[in-house]
Amino acid sequence: MRKILTVASALSLGLTMAACSVDKTEDGEAPTMDVDADAGELPEYDVDTPDVNVGTETQTVDVPDVDVNTTEETVEVPTVDVEPAN
Repeated sequence: MRKILTVASALSLGLTMAACSVDKTEDGEAPTMDVDADAGELPEYDVDTPDVNVGTETQTVDVPDVDVNTTEETVEVPTVDVEPAN
């Protein structure tokens, strides 16, 4: 199952990368500027971010069988635990 997911992810990434083509048609140039200004200051922030815990837990899920019957298998599924900031 993990091998199938890895191959599917690789194919998805490959298709995404091949979905567009970019060719530079002419050179660009930055504008010239003469600016006389004092250096500013960036504001300071006190940021409380949430704690995010990502892991896996074992759950039993229905998995389709090749002959269209379902069988129950135990697999690892992703979990996300978010604790909001104070």
